[in-house]
Amino acid sequence: MSYAKIHLKTGKEESLNRYHPWVFSGAIHHAEGQPEEGEIVEVYDSRKNFIALGHCQIGSIAVRVLSFENQPIDEQFWIRRFEQAYQIRKNLQLIGAPHNNTCRLVYGEGDWLPGLVVDLYGNTAVMQAHTVGMHLIRHDLAKALKQVLGDLVENVYYKSEDTLPYKADLDAENEYLTGGQNVSPIAIENGLQFQIDWMKGQKTGFFVDQRDNRSLLERYAHGRKVLNMFCYTGGFSCYAMRGNAEIVHSVDSSAKAIALTNANIALNFPDDKRHQAFAEDAFRYLEQSGNDYDLIILDPPAFAKHRDVLNNALQGYRKLNALAFEKIRSGGILFTFSCSQVVSKQNFRLSVFSAAMQSKRKIRILHQLNQPADHPINIYHPEGEYLKGLVLYVE
Repeated sequence: MSYAKIHLKTGKEESLNRYHPWVFSGAIHHAEGQPEEGEIVEVYDSRKNFIALGHCQIGSIAVRVLSFENQPIDEQFWIRRFEQAYQIRKNLQLIGAPHNNTCRLVYGEGDWLPGLVVDLYGNTAVMQAHTVGMHLIRHDLAKALKQVLGDLVENVYYKSEDTLPYKADLDAENEYLTGGQNVSPIAIENGLQFQIDWMKGQKTGFFVDQRDNRSLLERYAHGRKVLNMFCYTGGFSCYAMRGNAEIVHSVDSSAKAIALTNANIALNFPDDKRHQAFAEDAFRYLEQSGNDYDLIILDPPAFAKHRDVLNNALQGYRKLNALAFEKIRSGGILFTFSCSQVVSKQNFRLSVFSAAMQSKRKIRILHQLNQPADHPINIYHPEGEYLKGLVLYVE
């Protein structure tokens, strides 16, 4: 099949020769024809040597590379990509294990499927497109996904209304691409049950990227008074409960999140009085709380989604952590995170360091945390590393 051609300026192929999967608009000399957003294009260097195939898009990232080989981008291509992603998760024992039926099956560039995310919750796959190219072939992707997973998945739900470029004016709708009849909203993660609201919840309905970090928290929870800030579905709260925490308090500004947290606690720990949940602003709650907690989790939403608000985000992390250092009891443990991709590990640590200096307390790093293996980082695409966290001991 013949595709439209993109020709680069002299020397602008260097990052692509290092297999970085993005072509920036400033690197393009000219295009043959007028490729539409979402079309597959061939990319050539200034000497007319083939470099890559990818989805064309409008914006600073002009092409997201699908392949550095000149090959057909057809049904078999998508099947191979899904099969490779599936085998990784199967080897990690995240698929087909009785104690776990929840994982991220596809993580964009980390699985050489840029612009696509697929999360598995029991017998349902939730697919999310971040590019026009992936949106336009969503039915083909669902078909290929079903062929690879077979009876493991009965439903493919497409949830991209809020993730596609708004300028594309696609009028996308969230919908079941396959199935939709035999749907179970209960998923299992490390033996704990969670109700997943993929239709109305944030992202794909659950934050599977904190699975390993939640397990670590469980080991620290025994006998402690736990405060879970920005609790959303109560994932950390459930692990703390199973870890035999003395009390667990969950806080989120969203009443819907609090209802979902309470439902998940009841699902796993019915009639357990150790847990309470509060629909309140996180900063206000911390400011007004006493010094009762000796394990605090700070897992806020992304404070910065763009570099132009980076400084404000770093100040937000500093203020939040400073409040936690002020309130946590001596000998306490703080789990603190940033999920902002534009916030580097170094910048995040600097914000936490500034908060520690402000508190004038002795603080030691016990663990440095990141995203789990089902969110693999393409070694040629460091931008895929977004989740960073610290476990701190506060004297």
